[in-house]
Amino acid sequence: MANHIKISFQPVNSLQRELLVARLSEHGFDGFEEGNDFLLAYCVEENFDEELVVELSKDIAPVFLKELVEEQNWNENWEKNFQPVLVGNFCAIRASFHPEIKEVEHNIIITPKMSFGTGHHATTYMMVQWMQQLDFKNKIVLDFGTGTGVLAILAEKLGASSVVAIDNDDWSIENASENILFNDCSRIVLQKSDRLRFEQQFDIILANINRNVLLANMESLQQHLKRGGVLLMSGLLAGDREVMEGAAGANKLSVVGELQKDNWISLQLTCY
Repeated sequence: MANHIKISFQPVNSLQRELLVARLSEHGFDGFEEGNDFLLAYCVEENFDEELVVELSKDIAPVFLKELVEEQNWNENWEKNFQPVLVGNFCAIRASFHPEIKEVEHNIIITPKMSFGTGHHATTYMMVQWMQQLDFKNKIVLDFGTGTGVLAILAEKLGASSVVAIDNDDWSIENASENILFNDCSRIVLQKSDRLRFEQQFDIILANINRNVLLANMESLQQHLKRGGVLLMSGLLAGDREVMEGAAGANKLSVVGELQKDNWISLQLTCY
């Protein structure tokens, strides 16, 4: 396993934090911790781009600190600070060392590593909210950019007949594989890939990534979505709505719903 670089931004307000997460997640940063006045961002050491961080500090947040985090310390720190996430009485996302939360319909157990998608971030939270509203029974599902595998796991728990979960990050694939086993899932196929390399079409596609990746893959996502199927997209700031809706329309996709949490949005689309 690789060492990581931790960048600490402080002080930052909520808007600065959201802008930093949006930009950094497009450039190899896949773990974030947020507080009232700080943001910690993590990136695999070999993928770290210091020029990018300096540029962002000039544009968004002027003060940052850089620190090397070795693998053992990384996991210990993340586990120590990880708290269960509750999405209403629908779903709890917790670590194995947390007690079962009996007041919710679904408990998802994860190994609390830094893969994106633990439920703490607004983008993942909204995806879970969308999933509560959909019928997954006997559906064929794609989780595009699976991260921890949380959404794929929830899709199986909600009755999906099969789930394909893909990610291009080794750390995420390892973490998702562990989490799939922890949750006794048997209908999830996990693949390492940065694009859709198969002919299969899906009833529901889950895509919690970022604006640039979604725009680059809009045509492919549409081609792999059944007519009348549902595409859920997250990882978007409120200001991204217009460009995403335009790209969707150009690919025979229609926005039929929106959720907002803080300055983040999540869109529901259908293929016509």
